[in-house]
Amino acid sequence: MNTSSHYKLQHFIPWTRQKIFKMLLLSLVPTVLFYYLDWKWIAIPWVPVALIGTATAFISGFKNTQTYNRMWEARTIYGAIINSSRAFGMMVKDFIRTDVNERDLHKEVIYRHFAWLTALRFQLRETKSWENVKTKSYNKEYLKYYQVPEWESSLDDELKAFLSEKERQYILSTKNRATQLLALQSAQLKELNKQGFILDYNYVALENQLKDLFDQQGKAERIKNFPYPRQFSSINLYFTNLLCFLIPLGFIGELSKLMANMGDWVIWLTIPLSVLVGWVFLVLEQIGESTENPFEGSANDIPITQISRNIEIDLREMLGEKDLPPAIQPQNNIIM
Repeated sequence: MNTSSHYKLQHFIPWTRQKIFKMLLLSLVPTVLFYYLDWKWIAIPWVPVALIGTATAFISGFKNTQTYNRMWEARTIYGAIINSSRAFGMMVKDFIRTDVNERDLHKEVIYRHFAWLTALRFQLRETKSWENVKTKSYNKEYLKYYQVPEWESSLDDELKAFLSEKERQYILSTKNRATQLLALQSAQLKELNKQGFILDYNYVALENQLKDLFDQQGKAERIKNFPYPRQFSSINLYFTNLLCFLIPLGFIGELSKLMANMGDWVIWLTIPLSVLVGWVFLVLEQIGESTENPFEGSANDIPITQISRNIEIDLREMLGEKDLPPAIQPQNNIIM
């Protein structure tokens, strides 16, 4: 997530420079052919360009709206995880009654919740075949401005601080680690209820909190494991590229009408005008692409690492701990 007021041009222009070079080539070649080789036939009327441009604008707007909705839903999910985690921490502290090792028991349950947050964010940051952050050169180049914590460390090392060795080894042997951590949590709560450390009513309330966490995890997994439909993504790409191919030909057709009054030089305005108009459409397509997958590790991701750390700080304070981990800070205005 970008924490500044806007992306700076020194970052945005290099990120989109391939689109600029693409439009320069698409506009330079037909202009040279028209001017030097007298290929008058490549000039086309502006009407078909305008019609295709209108269709492209609609499909680009539709895509960007839907990808924004995916991103906002992902943020809503993690907002619910924040609330459910705080409620769960409060319930654990107030509902689990022991007279001897009360704090240690509270700590064991809450630290297992930290392990769940950790496992979930590692699962969400796994790379899928349809994601773009590691496959598109402009996204890979932009990675120099920030780091993705889940790619810099291992889940094995992260879980050491939260789980016993036995539980850690068991969790690492499973496929869906986050799911199995909630299952372990439920099993311990059931045992504490049998032993009389949790009243029946309080036990039901705690189990409902685990159910809510399962619901939020499932919603996040749905976004992670189901991409923006490929048919809509493909048609947007095809329409945009077709339009960018036709824009210079349409400008040549319009500007050639002015050559008699203004001189031959006017035809060269095709290049800057085509680059500008084409860049707008290509950048819209690229921005939609970068918003499709809100957990992939891009600069526009939902900051699940920061959110998880903030939850950890809140719950550690509930336990009365003073030695708290630092909050995650932005790196070049990008926070993960």
